[in-house]
Amino acid sequence: MSVLVVVECDGGEVKKSSLEVASYGSQVAQMLGTTATAVAVGEATEANLAKLGEQGISKVLYDAEPRLKDFVNGAYTKLIAAAAEKESAQVIVLANSNIGAAVGSRLSVRLKASLATNVVELPKNDGGSFTVKRGAFSGKAFADVVLSGDRKILAVKKNSIEALHEAGKTATVESFSASLSDADFADAPKQVVMQDQAGGVLLPEADRVVSGGRGMKGPENWHLIEDLAKALGAATACSKPVSDVDWRPHHEHVGQTGITVSPNLYIACGISGAIQHLAGVNSSKVIVVINKDPEAPFFKAADYGIVGDVFEVLPKLTQAVKELN
Repeated sequence: MSVLVVVECDGGEVKKSSLEVASYGSQVAQMLGTTATAVAVGEATEANLAKLGEQGISKVLYDAEPRLKDFVNGAYTKLIAAAAEKESAQVIVLANSNIGAAVGSRLSVRLKASLATNVVELPKNDGGSFTVKRGAFSGKAFADVVLSGDRKILAVKKNSIEALHEAGKTATVESFSASLSDADFADAPKQVVMQDQAGGVLLPEADRVVSGGRGMKGPENWHLIEDLAKALGAATACSKPVSDVDWRPHHEHVGQTGITVSPNLYIACGISGAIQHLAGVNSSKVIVVINKDPEAPFFKAADYGIVGDVFEVLPKLTQAVKELN
């Protein structure tokens, strides 16, 4: 079985989640006794794509079609399917991201492939059965799923696999054309609005996140969240009630009906911890909760908790981080 890895790029850089996916795909290829090839989507540079060799990728296919800079479902699906056919890929690995969720189901139909989303571990290939472990019920349970199709698509959950870094190794970057037509871009957005994240860190890809809730008492106090985020090199986020009253933009809303994040560090400030919010953050490696209510539900999910007033704790925490830096 050959392995194809879908690598998402933005602004010339390979996304962190795709570095994890590349590492996952190369380990699957090693397990199957083959090599891993990547196909890049989005805006990329040849130098950064070549660095995927550090994650175990041997070759990267890149279509320089300028309209592929922004996500277009139909075009991305055709591009990845064409790469899969070219490489005779039996296993396709992608991130369980917004792009992965949209493209994965279309690829499954187009390639007649079995699809598993939210994958959290390397597969088991014992006795001819290909079994993967995936998260279910917003991370409250796990399911072992047997993929019986000749082709298999695995959408890997963010932060579930640590990215490999084998310094000095490079991948071959090969020009590739999927022969895309205007019809493939028919579902392209008429206008793409780029929403800058405070501090320049994209929330879905952030390694650290500082989030605020109604306990911040108003948008005029959000500088406390932003100051800590800047000191940590983190992205900022908020709970749903905060975005509902327009204290913060909706693209910062984290939770079951917003963005799902999987950072190494999630700091919740003045957030009670409703189950809908927890569903969007429970994959975080470390959760820190700051709340003056010792009975706040969020403390039950926290790795570390500070019972205190956010207006007293945040300035001191920010100062301590600056001194440590």
